[in-house]
Amino acid sequence: MMKVSGFTFLRNGSLLGYPFIESIRSVLPICDEFVVAVGAGEDDTLERLRAMNEPKLIILETQWNEKMQDRGYVYAQQKMIAQFNCTGDWAFYLEGDEVLHERDLPTIRASMEQHLDDPRVEALVFDYHHFFGSPQWVATGPAWYRRAPRIIRNSIRNYSPDGLFFVVMDKNKRGRYPRAALANAPIYHYGHVRSIAAMREKNQQVGKYWKHDHPLFAGYTIDPQVLVAFKGSHPPIVSEWLAYEAEAHYVPNPNHQPDRRELRHRRQRWLEGILGIDLTKKHYVLINH
Repeated sequence: MMKVSGFTFLRNGSLLGYPFIESIRSVLPICDEFVVAVGAGEDDTLERLRAMNEPKLIILETQWNEKMQDRGYVYAQQKMIAQFNCTGDWAFYLEGDEVLHERDLPTIRASMEQHLDDPRVEALVFDYHHFFGSPQWVATGPAWYRRAPRIIRNSIRNYSPDGLFFVVMDKNKRGRYPRAALANAPIYHYGHVRSIAAMREKNQQVGKYWKHDHPLFAGYTIDPQVLVAFKGSHPPIVSEWLAYEAEAHYVPNPNHQPDRRELRHRRQRWLEGILGIDLTKKHYVLINH
């Protein structure tokens, strides 16, 4: 019988405005266990996790390496602490601002079952809804990954060089991205719809782990050409969080002046439309069946 482990890492989840309780609860129905590495922080994240009184939840209390300030590798360390304690056939990584829709759970479970005995498939890849500014807008430009692997086969040698993706090791050779199939479901990413205060606190805290200072977050700004109105429905489990934590009245600025990076992305989007290709970064290799 297939066993599924979910995992994540957290620190100051409440202070930084993460919907981490909703995130964990959204995936629990298809997990046999959920491992969370909780870094020592300044808020009630650990207490809120314990208050879930969830028998599937495995809480690991950790200490972050404050001297590790190279390209977010401290996130990778914490992610791997959680992943290395997973015991399932599959390890399902879900970040604290990512949520699953309950209607997609049977499809995700079926995808894992379908590929369980196929060693060619090392990971499963999800589509992404990156909400920006408010729950009504989705960022779709080349700067936003449209797909990402979030489920990894838990019997292969792999590691994470940052919090986002996986690298598979073939013997002792150079690492590579995992060979993957589609999960046939989306992940709802709410990292850029939090309140201004929460975003400001997040930027102030995370900059040091990337060896640079973030400017003071004053509000959501983006090239309006990369935004599209969201036509679907949000996961019911996150509705209360959205009502109290998310910005609700953001409107794209039609007079926004794109910087050089945004102009480059406009050209890439033009090429995508002309050539019918996807120019976003891919941390996986999609295999054909």
